[in-house]
Amino acid sequence: MAKRILVVDDEPDIMDVATVRLKHLGYEIIPAIDAEEAVAILENVIPDLILLDLLLPKMQGDELCRKLKSDNRYKNIPVVLFTASAVRINFPGQIKEIGADDCIMKPFESKELLDKVKKFIG
Repeated sequence: MAKRILVVDDEPDIMDVATVRLKHLGYEIIPAIDAEEAVAILENVIPDLILLDLLLPKMQGDELCRKLKSDNRYKNIPVVLFTASAVRINFPGQIKEIGADDCIMKPFESKELLDKVKKFIG
């Protein structure tokens, strides 16, 4: 069975790049365009990894990450943040404070994305 990755990002280009690159390596990609959709998906599917945009409509990614990491059902799922906002993320302390396991700065290289995914789920 393919490992599942929930990709939460409202930018179509980022979603497309992540989906194409990761599907090519055999991962199952579950897309969500905002935190509300991600939460609804998580009621039915437990992914192996979550790639989460920091800046989302309705609920920010850092808030969603904190909620997930405080919930016993999801706390052990690795979360890698996508962000173009270096100001909001003060490495590495703030990443840990949010509860995320790692971070990728946008724009990112495909190799960096693949390396982070492999780091957490092989």
